[in-house]
Amino acid sequence: MDKACASAAEAVADIPDGASVAVGGFGLCGVPTTLIGALHDQGAGGLRVVSNNCGTDGQGLGVLLDADRIARITGSYVGENKEFARRYLSGELEVELVPQGTLAERLRAGGSGIPAFYTPAGVGTAVADGGIPWRHRPDGSVAVASPVKEIRAFDGRQYVLEEGITCDFALVRAARGDRYGNLVFHKSARNFNPLVAMAGRITVAEVEELVEPGRLDPDEIHLPGVFVQRVVLLTAEQAAVKPIERRTVAEPPTGEAVES
Repeated sequence: MDKACASAAEAVADIPDGASVAVGGFGLCGVPTTLIGALHDQGAGGLRVVSNNCGTDGQGLGVLLDADRIARITGSYVGENKEFARRYLSGELEVELVPQGTLAERLRAGGSGIPAFYTPAGVGTAVADGGIPWRHRPDGSVAVASPVKEIRAFDGRQYVLEEGITCDFALVRAARGDRYGNLVFHKSARNFNPLVAMAGRITVAEVEELVEPGRLDPDEIHLPGVFVQRVVLLTAEQAAVKPIERRTVAEPPTGEAVES
């Protein structure tokens, strides 16, 4: 039952070329940066990634993108990453854009063994009607477009059928964990991490603090260990890596004192 791994490199060593990998985080918050770095060093390519976004230039999943390791992205947000946009528009990257709430539910459904579900989100748009460019050709024309999805009416309202998502591997970050894989997330760093962990057939968690089984109050556990297969304890230096996408500092109003 001890799921602790000696290192991040050991934890991701068996991720092969072409694997589907779900990755936690939102922007750069709650992103498993150490596992991403280890996967970069490991060398796997042609990865099919599912994540809310693809990090920023040189940060988060942007590390793998810059190294040409990602072939396909399923996500809900493209902004903050110029290289992501360049690769998509030039035909170097296949991108499936999904409404954010739908993406969250597709991950949860997949992890719960639910193959598909109906949602009103996207009805009457290209999300349901198809035609969203998934991949471009170098000349800018569309090489692969999203398919038409099934529509069904319930109580007079239309809903679109969306499929659950499961992946070969999942990478997540948590504040605390025990050797059985039970995880606790810190505030907004929780974001997509529990859903991503559920969707992975083999889920790897990097944790800032690793405790012995029984030390975590059952009522504070956000994700039970049944969804986690490997746990990696971060060093103090690794745990301190928490980049911010855009730091904004407002000038105080003229004449007002600034608290020290």
